[in-house]
Amino acid sequence: MAGQQFQYDDSGNTFFYFLTSFVGLIVIPATYYLWPRDQNAEQLRLKSLRRVHGRCLWYQLRLMKSQQSIVPTLKKAALLFGWAVFLLLAYKVSKLDREYQEYNPYEVLNLDPGALLSEIKKQYRVLSLKYHPDKGGDEATFMRIAKAYAALTNEQSRQNWEQYGNPDGPGATSFGIALPAWIVDQKNSMLVLLVYGLAFMVILPVVVGTWWYRSIRYSGDQILINTTQLFMHFMYKTPNMNMKRLAMVLTAAFEFDPRSNKDATIRPTDNIEVPQLIRELGNINVKKKEPPFCYPYSLKARVLVLAHLARMDVSDELEEDQRFVVRKSPALLQEMINVGCQLTMMANSRGGFHAPRLVTIENCMKLTQMIVQGLQESKSPLLQLPHFEEEHLRYCISKKYKVRSLQDLVSLKDSDRRSMLRFLGEEKYDEVIAVLGSFPHITMDTKLQVLDDEDSNNITAGSIVTVTVTLTRKRMSEVFEKEQDSTPCLSEEAAAAAEEAGESSKTKTKVWQNKNKAAKKTAKSKKKKLTKKKATPAPAKAKQANGNVAGNEVATTATAAATAAAVVVKEEEEEASDKGSESDEAEAEANKDSPSERDEDSDKQSDTEVDEMAGDDEEEWEALQQSIQRRERALLETKSKVTHPVYSLYFPEEKHEWWWLYIADRRDQTLVSMPYHVCTLKDTEEVGVPFEFG
Repeated sequence: MAGQQFQYDDSGNTFFYFLTSFVGLIVIPATYYLWPRDQNAEQLRLKSLRRVHGRCLWYQLRLMKSQQSIVPTLKKAALLFGWAVFLLLAYKVSKLDREYQEYNPYEVLNLDPGALLSEIKKQYRVLSLKYHPDKGGDEATFMRIAKAYAALTNEQSRQNWEQYGNPDGPGATSFGIALPAWIVDQKNSMLVLLVYGLAFMVILPVVVGTWWYRSIRYSGDQILINTTQLFMHFMYKTPNMNMKRLAMVLTAAFEFDPRSNKDATIRPTDNIEVPQLIRELGNINVKKKEPPFCYPYSLKARVLVLAHLARMDVSDELEEDQRFVVRKSPALLQEMINVGCQLTMMANSRGGFHAPRLVTIENCMKLTQMIVQGLQESKSPLLQLPHFEEEHLRYCISKKYKVRSLQDLVSLKDSDRRSMLRFLGEEKYDEVIAVLGSFPHITMDTKLQVLDDEDSNNITAGSIVTVTVTLTRKRMSEVFEKEQDSTPCLSEEAAAAAEEAGESSKTKTKVWQNKNKAAKKTAKSKKKKLTKKKATPAPAKAKQANGNVAGNEVATTATAAATAAAVVVKEEEEEASDKGSESDEAEAEANKDSPSERDEDSDKQSDTEVDEMAGDDEEEWEALQQSIQRRERALLETKSKVTHPVYSLYFPEEKHEWWWLYIADRRDQTLVSMPYHVCTLKDTEEVGVPFEFG
């Protein structure tokens, strides 16, 4: 039996094959993922956003970064160098001689295959005279010639060659190992062992341990676990948290502590600049000794956030720290909302403690908007717009115009708006209108279903109701242009019909439309007739996660009543029952003498009703299946979270429009459903919000 023999590559040829494959496996994927994308495309995108977002801080920082950054050039140089090495190795491999070739004695003797025995002997004598060691020839060459002659003339050698490819018979199987011979050379053994020990016993454990230690400190959303525990402690301790308390808890996050986050810094100049900002800001609970609010890092972060909301100027060093704190805040507030939801679920399932109040959850959402816009809660929402300052507000809130919100500004006639904003000038006025037109306008359609029930429209106490919400986003400019061409108010008949039907979903009336007095009176008269209404959960709300604070007043105050049953009007029921009894009596009197005709009519009527009910059931079943399939496809699809950039004058990073969708009970100040974070709304998005009814 042939043995096995392992040998290292003395010539180095096998090692080049291995090295070429290894470099190729690194260079090809790295080029696909790391090659800088087309810079012109990014420049074109920024150019298209200049008219609306040109004054935003994030836009200016992005322009400076694209002009000053040399990272794309370094990436290109590194990848090109890798490709040069790969091509050089491939060329080297292509020029290597084949080390292992099939043994052919005819080639050794320079004969054609199938040569006669006489020709073989004659050629052997000629080559022997030339290469015999006694005649001054090469001994190795002569040994190959003798071996080839024996393979062609000796019967046993010929059989070995034909069967095993070797005149000497079966030999040891040889395996080449793709390592150069100098690695296993005895002279280099200590150096090789030292390198192996250093790489696998020191460097690898240190790298893996460092990565593991850092990764276990963070949650899936890249928030420190200690920060999450801190939020849970204070939200459990203070279920009803006002805005000032919320800002204190937010800035106590360990992301702002240099001991927990190397990106956070405490500067020697903070002892001078931070107290000065505290004096300018006023009362911010500096003397509160409750840890960690009294720690220097927490106090500094709180001062920087409040200075950002007040739009105060800070020094260059503090401005860098302020951008870091502001950039981190939206993600931390989202974590606070998640913690509030977890505590709410724990309180509903276990009991024993109070869940965070609805106002606490909504304050987190509101504070996110305030930080993105750099605007205090008490300030006018008009300050979101460019070129608007405090002294300009007096023109807007005058008795003639009474503009206090973006909604009021949009509802003005163009001539009145131009007259009111005459202090801006034509160019600035056009910029303000362009920004206002870029704000989002959200319409929301709702549909209630019990997905696990045969009758999806039959809602009973204890059933899991899924509110299917269809969000549709439009630009404010598009909606406003349509409104200019349409009737600006509802008619009496339309308003009365809406009240009579007891609509459960939001009407399509735009936010800035004004109902006429007649419509209001009709609605009030209809409301007096309502005597019985089934208890329903509070409306589902869509709030913008990052974006325009007052923009919600115009574009994002999309509410839809998640009603579980239609309004029941007692008087109308009585009238319908009286009319039904009268008609039955009249029909009975008219058909006393014709029972056969009455039976035929009743059979036809029952058949028609059965067919209609069967058709309705099939349509409902198909609609339900299609809805389930859409949700399953949505779960499998990976949608981009890049939606629409938010207009934010003072936020240092580009933010995209994200939304919170939830159902709440205003009376009990609790959440009915967990807030759903909608991060993929570009034009239309369908979201299912489940909750337990009853």
